[in-house]
Amino acid sequence: MSDTQPGLQRLVVVSNRLPVALKKVDDAWAVKQGAGGLVTAMAPVLKNRGGAWIGWAGASSDPDMDVDGLLSDFCSDAGYDLATVPLTKQEVDDYYFGFSNEIIWPLFHDLQTRCRFHPRYWRAYLDVNFKFAEVVARKSTPDDYIWVQDYHLMHQAFFLKSMGVKRNTGFFLHIPFPPPDIFMKLPWRWKVIQALTEYDLVGFQTVQDRRNFMGCLQRLMPEAKAEGRGAVVTVTVGNRRFRLGAFPISIDYNQFSGLAKRPEVAQQAFDVKEALRHRKIILGVDRLDYTKGIPERIQSFHTLLRRYPDMVGKVNFIQIAVPSREEVDEYKELRQEIEQLVGRVNGEFSFPGWVPVHYHYRSLPHEELVAYYSAADIGLVTPLRDGMNLVAKEYCACNNSGSGVLVLSEFAGAAAQLQKHAYLVNPYDMEGIAKALHRALHWGRDERKASMLKLREQVRKNNIFWWVDSFLQAGISKKLDDFPEIETVQFERQ
Repeated sequence: MSDTQPGLQRLVVVSNRLPVALKKVDDAWAVKQGAGGLVTAMAPVLKNRGGAWIGWAGASSDPDMDVDGLLSDFCSDAGYDLATVPLTKQEVDDYYFGFSNEIIWPLFHDLQTRCRFHPRYWRAYLDVNFKFAEVVARKSTPDDYIWVQDYHLMHQAFFLKSMGVKRNTGFFLHIPFPPPDIFMKLPWRWKVIQALTEYDLVGFQTVQDRRNFMGCLQRLMPEAKAEGRGAVVTVTVGNRRFRLGAFPISIDYNQFSGLAKRPEVAQQAFDVKEALRHRKIILGVDRLDYTKGIPERIQSFHTLLRRYPDMVGKVNFIQIAVPSREEVDEYKELRQEIEQLVGRVNGEFSFPGWVPVHYHYRSLPHEELVAYYSAADIGLVTPLRDGMNLVAKEYCACNNSGSGVLVLSEFAGAAAQLQKHAYLVNPYDMEGIAKALHRALHWGRDERKASMLKLREQVRKNNIFWWVDSFLQAGISKKLDDFPEIETVQFERQ
């Protein structure tokens, strides 16, 4: 058990990966803080409040690397503790690449034909979830609030209870939850639903995801009943009661907007425009993944140029694709497909001084990404399915001029919040997207400004800290500010 002070309530975050990356710099291993919304949200909650984060370090098999020593140095600076869950290569292959990303990821994104339902993946998923739960039990106290993140760890509450460990637990699913006709294809459907009912609070990105879960629950447990209205409802199954809520995740609006205002970033944005001779810019930014709809997006831009000859030479499409799962064949094939499509469009339409599609397959430094957001006239965010999609919100936050237009997939979770002032499209409808782009490029300045102002206000009010507060209030009737700063508590690591 942990050696924290009794009676002190801490927030203990549990996720597949720790909020750090281990990187080799000049032949020595170093710990770098990770990027992304979750780290941004949780760092202030945990910092100097005795909080903890439990996860896999993503460690290399390098025998010279002292993982615990490296993390200890990071903890002192970060103001919260880290606890590692060591995983073998086989466990990573079967639990992470296997069950999590070859079954749950495609199934929950409505792409069940990509699923590989291998029984060994399921066994590995349970084994790793049990391993995580053992670390959670050792590194926390009954006073702590255990907040589990995402589909990799759906069985944490179930295993804690099976060990007789009493904890107040919350779970948040960052990806969509599918409707019953899709979820029921999962061979282990009943056990997954049962495991999720063991949490005290289960959170989803949208009300529709919450309804989908409730539909699946009632299909498998017909006695389940929901009471209440609004974002959070109470569910009764037999003598068990728990809560379900919709908590749309967001970004640190002030960080993005403030960065876009910096002179050096504004200069980078101007340089992007200058390099493209101040033509209109359509921007796509995605992790390379088959759920993001990148091939369909390129084909939509191709359709735009074919159907509207007045656009030829006057607009550029920039697609930034961040490398992901490069060792997986499906992702290699996706990359190849995208590169061929880019080549086809550029081969058909380029002329001296103008290349229509600029494709960047790399991670960009944060400032450079913000500069691209600032420079773009249209943010084109068209995933085939997405839990939320924070790119849509980042684009709005960086659009300080207020002149941009957000063209957004109706199947992104962000559409539930932003639909009134974004231009919604069906990501499978390439002619429809081409028409939407053509219209958006011809919107008047006043119309663009009015829409973007409303979008920015929505993102500013419902930011990442609002998300943390709304979940904690539903889970334990507390806010971020209710976790007072203390002298950092260091506890024993594995």
